[in-house]
Amino acid sequence: MRFPSVALTTLLTAASLATTVSVSHAQSCQDLWVERNQYYKDAGYCFRTPRAIRYFGNAGCRYDDEGTVPLPRGVRDLIGPSAISAAAASTPLGR
Repeated sequence: MRFPSVALTTLLTAASLATTVSVSHAQSCQDLWVERNQYYKDAGYCFRTPRAIRYFGNAGCRYDDEGTVPLPRGVRDLIGPSAISAAAASTPLGR
């Protein structure tokens, strides 16, 4: 009886992980762009590109240099160059 319960637990865990991975891969470039830039908007970044200004606006912005935006380390790790592809990392903020 122990084997079926172990097998079932393993199967459910694998299915759960597969669902989590497929959901994260389902995010579009637009979704990722919005998520990344929303952190900057919430922290007061002044966007420069027309696209970002149209989407987020610059009302209440305080920081012109993205490096000076006070983001928590966890957020910087999440959206920083080491966490995203090289192509996305080379795109200027707000594009």
